[in-house]
Amino acid sequence: MSMWTARVRRGAVALALAGGLALGATGCGGGGEDKKPEAQASNAKDKTGSGPSVQEGKAQAPVAELRGPDGLLIQILSAQRDSGGFVTLNGNLKNEGAKSTVVPSRLSGDETEVIKHGQSLGGATLVDSQGKKRYYVLRDTDGRPLTTTGLTTIDSGQTISVFMQFPAPPESTTEVTLQLPTFSSATVKISG
Repeated sequence: MSMWTARVRRGAVALALAGGLALGATGCGGGGEDKKPEAQASNAKDKTGSGPSVQEGKAQAPVAELRGPDGLLIQILSAQRDSGGFVTLNGNLKNEGAKSTVVPSRLSGDETEVIKHGQSLGGATLVDSQGKKRYYVLRDTDGRPLTTTGLTTIDSGQTISVFMQFPAPPESTTEVTLQLPTFSSATVKISG
């Protein structure tokens, strides 16, 4: 994981914890109401993508699934447009196969600048068929992809949280197709 990605993840965790503490502090007045702020705090943590995707014992339903080789599955849990002109996809990479699997190196794409920063989801693209445009994973000024990095081997039954950040298509575009090398493609609805 790159230093920038680690900082973003730590910032998201700190933001989720601060929001949870604020919700907990406002709900400390009554006896039976103490449980309600805790549930809201866990929901706030889930929406950032920094916490587990479990809400009161139930897994969050994916908005899209992409099947890959050797039992690999990417579930997209959210596709959020932000005011800065970006779309961030959060989800999970799962190994549903019976044995450990090497994450395909082709997921990093074929751009030399991205590949030199290690295994990632840098080969992902969003296709806006309405606007007839393709959007690639964003890169920082050093060429590192703004996506989960350091993917190598995933054990049978293991789940890894993943994210990908893209330039946002126009506001009128609410559905895009997510494509990843070696995986099936899927339609994703953008919220926000």
